[in-house]
Amino acid sequence: MEKITLSVNEVAGLIGVGKTTIYTMARQNEIPHKKVRGRILFHRQTIEDWLITNTEGENK
Repeated sequence: MEKITLSVNEVAGLIGVGKTTIYTMARQNEIPHKKVRGRILFHRQTIEDWLITNTEGENK
């Protein structure tokens, strides 16, 4: 069973950027996230959908 949420490290690896970039994107609300007790978490399906939406046509 897959985890429902992803950490900053996991999202950074999935997208192929550094943790600092993910923290910056979250702070600037450029990537969908939630803060839970001070931790930044990402809903797996939301991130997958966000990646599809935000990368369409970039390789064309």
